[in-house]
Amino acid sequence: MEIHWGQPLSFVTSPGGEIQKFSTIEQARYWLRSKWPVSDEARDRALEQLEAAMHCLVSVGSARRAFISAARTAGFVPENLIVQSGRPATA
Repeated sequence: MEIHWGQPLSFVTSPGGEIQKFSTIEQARYWLRSKWPVSDEARDRALEQLEAAMHCLVSVGSARRAFISAARTAGFVPENLIVQSGRPATA
């Protein structure tokens, strides 16, 4: 069983512009454990929060916020910020 955590989070995860969509807690946990580019306090905190949410000890929202924080410290950029910055300005 996978735990969905609302609308998927999409981040640019490479200098080449590769986009990764995170739609479940399990997917986020896999990335944090296996593919994360840095090992820092934010990553560790996110892993703790994801594990706790999987055991219903904290809210899914708390785990999601911790994951977003870890993504920022890893240098990932939300896809929507890239798309918005690439749009021409309107008058």
